[in-house]
Amino acid sequence: MSVTDIVLVLFTLLLLAYAIYDEFIMGTRNGKTQLRVNLKRRNRLDSIIFIGLLAILLYNNIHSNGTAITNYLLIGLGLIAFYLSFIRWPKMLFKPQGFYFANTFITYDRIRSMNLSEDGVLVFELEQKKLLIRVNELDDLERIYKLMVNNQ
Repeated sequence: MSVTDIVLVLFTLLLLAYAIYDEFIMGTRNGKTQLRVNLKRRNRLDSIIFIGLLAILLYNNIHSNGTAITNYLLIGLGLIAFYLSFIRWPKMLFKPQGFYFANTFITYDRIRSMNLSEDGVLVFELEQKKLLIRVNELDDLERIYKLMVNNQ
């Protein structure tokens, strides 16, 4: 295996581990999930560019008679990137003690204020930063509000 193949295996395994954690493990941590809210997808252009660059690398490797394992690794990395970018939904999981946002667990006592902007963006103000939460469906904002009122 060349250094390129080792790097491709490393990145493929890291992305696969992240996908498994995000889909299966995160929901079981820190108690039972009380509410699951799908968020809007962002950075699609970045994902398209990344997958396009992988396609260019695959094309270049095929035409320069590169190894077959490099082709398979590039295809695998592209499939995982496609899954993470276009199939999987970013989500927010509400637990009894806090919530997961961007794969970070935030306890309810860290929230200083909660506001709703005119364009439907929910803003949680923490000690040092603000979380901008863009939900996929506006009905989810009411469900979040009811859950937050019950937990406070």
